[in-house]
Amino acid sequence: MEKRDLNATRKALINAAEELLKGCNSPEEVTSRKIAAQAGVNAAMINYCFGSREQLMYEVFRGLLTKARELRPELDAAMSDDLSPAQKLIEIHFTLMELMLDNPKISKAVTKFILFDRDLKTGLDSLPLVMEHFAGKKSEDECRLITFELTSLHELAVLRKDDIKACCGTDLSDKAQLRKFVEENVRRFLYQV
Repeated sequence: MEKRDLNATRKALINAAEELLKGCNSPEEVTSRKIAAQAGVNAAMINYCFGSREQLMYEVFRGLLTKARELRPELDAAMSDDLSPAQKLIEIHFTLMELMLDNPKISKAVTKFILFDRDLKTGLDSLPLVMEHFAGKKSEDECRLITFELTSLHELAVLRKDDIKACCGTDLSDKAQLRKFVEENVRRFLYQV
């Protein structure tokens, strides 16, 4: 298959998965067969292009993140400002959680992959900020673990937002409470003894 055709197939699969996820009642309904049928390709192309259905779902989420950054240029501006690494992490995690809360079906579809299957050497976009914060006081491996722990906590919190509200009184759909939740977690992980 030519590279141009492969890129077109990848885009068609991503678009089909996103469309199906937005229209479904539950992400489990969005099977590889349905995605492939919607994209007009053989189901085997999902594994060929992405390695798995879950990796495809992750690519859908990353596409949403790119779109969100285009719609919210203040996030990129904050990253170039003279904010501390901790404050930049707060902005990144707040934005990511907001995006995940606004897209619950896609969040549910990708969280298992992110937590259990994603290579921990990739996808940790906030790792450089964690490393900058610790400025050599922790090894790269220690910083990678902190980044993974913080990211995982926030991904799980999105999935359990109703339970967190009922049990802990924190409503993550409220922007002020979400920001406070993120700020407290970033500080907890960065200023641990």
